[in-house]
Amino acid sequence: MRKLPLQLAAPALVVMLGLVAAVVVVVLGRNQIRRETDLEAQHRARVIAATLASRLRFTSLEDREPLLREVAREAKLEVVLAQSDGSAVVDERKHPSTTKQLHELLVAGDGVVEDEQGRFRFASHPLGPPLEHLSVIAFIEAPSEPVEARDFASAVLALTALLIGLAVAVTSSYARAANSEILYVGERIRDLASRKAGLRKEQDSLLVSPRTQASDVAIPVRSFDEVGQLTAAFNILVDRFTAAEKSYRADLSEAAQTDKDRLEFLAGLSHELRTPLNAILGFSHVLESEVDGPLTADTRESIEVIRTSGEHLRTLIDDILDLSLLEVDQLKLSRGVVELSKLCSEVVREAGALAKHKGLQLAVESPQPVYANVDKRRVRQIVTNLVSNAVKFTSRGSVTVSLETRGDMAMLSVDDTGLGVPESARVTIFEAYKQVAQTHLRHGGAGLGLATVKRLVELHGGGVWVETNPAGGSRFVATLPLAINAEHEVADASLTSVLPPPVSSS
Repeated sequence: MRKLPLQLAAPALVVMLGLVAAVVVVVLGRNQIRRETDLEAQHRARVIAATLASRLRFTSLEDREPLLREVAREAKLEVVLAQSDGSAVVDERKHPSTTKQLHELLVAGDGVVEDEQGRFRFASHPLGPPLEHLSVIAFIEAPSEPVEARDFASAVLALTALLIGLAVAVTSSYARAANSEILYVGERIRDLASRKAGLRKEQDSLLVSPRTQASDVAIPVRSFDEVGQLTAAFNILVDRFTAAEKSYRADLSEAAQTDKDRLEFLAGLSHELRTPLNAILGFSHVLESEVDGPLTADTRESIEVIRTSGEHLRTLIDDILDLSLLEVDQLKLSRGVVELSKLCSEVVREAGALAKHKGLQLAVESPQPVYANVDKRRVRQIVTNLVSNAVKFTSRGSVTVSLETRGDMAMLSVDDTGLGVPESARVTIFEAYKQVAQTHLRHGGAGLGLATVKRLVELHGGGVWVETNPAGGSRFVATLPLAINAEHEVADASLTSVLPPPVSSS
């Protein structure tokens, strides 16, 4: 086959490469523009929903609809004020959504929705107490084919046509020089990518901030043609990525310092609160012992209220500090072999006074001693919280702590005959500051006990959940790792300790 002259072969090759490159750039660019448009619309929807929720929270009822209508008109968006069941209070959409659709949007929180009007990004935000039953849903138009994508495709095609026209006119020597320049830039980019990857691994392993400056990674611009312009644009892009990475790492460092400062503040505050609280509890115990003389019934009752309230406050302080440590993974376990049946018996004995006062029967049941590889202090805290919670929400009947083994885990169950936990609340009760509404009003509390239990159990590598007790009430189950090759003798008879009625033992 007869070879084409170099002056024709070079432009022909550039034409083919230009077309291929144009297609790739158009496809990738349009996809990127779609993603960025979607992200921008989603972010705008979240910001608008949060801002409107904050504004509506302090807006009178009659002013909410005019406010939403004005915002929707000026910002050229659609917005809905809906209740938690999906019913619309104010609907500023061209085609109102159904209650079922709004409920699904509230459950999803944010995302994308398509209807006869087009494609929208939406975000919902609750108004907050005391209007937590109301939420704002903001809709931002996010078409599947943004205008920017079409403009981008047109720009790329126009640029490609220009480059092809120029390529046809250039000589073979210019094509050879341009090809050499492209190879040079490509080599520098690959070298830069490999050096940046190695540096990033070093920074991540040493947890240090990036040290590379823009001058260290910039590619020299050796010409003023298209390749030189591309090189300059690439250098600008690298500068922006470097600045974004530095900002990201600075934000991480600031967040870590904030967590540290918060923990130091809580620790100091806890210490300052415990000092007067210990004095209050100490003097209340002295007064209850009648060292200074006999007490009347009313005085004794008042002192008991002081003591129980102080003990409750001390428990809350400890729970808040422990929960804060758990949230930032700074609470460390001191593991050892612990006999759970003995530990549970001690906790039940300590809870006997309150159970006796309420006429409850407390029991610990274990067919044999159970040894676990755990932190004794933290497991005592787990058991104490579960037993105290069961006693608090049980007005009559019994509270039973059971132990058994399943595989390599110990299963600790606390059964009560109390109010029980609704199916809808069996997940939320393990979240901080969350309680079942009616029980919170009747029994009080801050909702930290079960949240602390969940995190401590998970820190040991176990799990915790709540079931329905077959005898009525609730069954809280926690799993903890067994001690491997623990030296102990397994009792032949079943170990069952029951406190005498109303707290009995057997």
